[in-house]
Amino acid sequence: MYHPSVSNISPIPSALAIQVDRANELPDALQKIGLQGTRPTLVIVGGASGLTPPYLTYLERLFEEKIAPLAEKLQAYVVDGGTDAGVMQLIGKARLKLGGTFPLIGVAAIGTVILPEIENTFADAAPLEPNHTHFVFVPGNKWGDESPWIADVATILANDAPSVTVLINGGAITLIDASHSIRVNRPLIVVAGSGRTADRIVAALQGEATDEQVKQVAQFDKLTAVELENDFHSIEQAIAQKLSFKESQ
Repeated sequence: MYHPSVSNISPIPSALAIQVDRANELPDALQKIGLQGTRPTLVIVGGASGLTPPYLTYLERLFEEKIAPLAEKLQAYVVDGGTDAGVMQLIGKARLKLGGTFPLIGVAAIGTVILPEIENTFADAAPLEPNHTHFVFVPGNKWGDESPWIADVATILANDAPSVTVLINGGAITLIDASHSIRVNRPLIVVAGSGRTADRIVAALQGEATDEQVKQVAQFDKLTAVELENDFHSIEQAIAQKLSFKESQ
């Protein structure tokens, strides 16, 4: 059973929200909150608490100058974890600054986020990013429980349109996110030079010793590593290419 509307539990008045209990409820639930029709779909995973203030400032440019404008140009669906930190905060702020109209969908395990009138005993519970347009609340009480749902929501939203996951920085949960993109055979762009998990994956691509989980991600045949250069052109070009219908044919 899914809940036709849980907008009353979202602290973001402008956002539409819904809660689901099972994966087979997703198609109908997404339609209930106005997410229907085939569009290119961009999944953003990576750094949250691990991004330092100077680094966040640098990555703000990437999101404001390249990622958000590209999503707006394509009118793409953009899917992430929905909390007010790291890359999720960056894309939310970039959309606001741009005055963007593309749908920005946060997929969050309900036990990991702060919601009004719902008691939460999870010590690391996080607030939602206030510039997202939609939220899908899914079962779970720890970080990473949302990972398979992010991948599945993006697959349903894209339908026959191209989709891609962009991985920037990140920690242990980012590897889980990457593995679920691989599970649904979604192309994965890893931003080399963005730190932590992203750089460990790139190191594995270059044959450097690392753990088995990182090696498995690095072996994915639809993985592309792109350098974090100053003008961000290569990153923009790589995302645009993966989201083009020519690339998907």
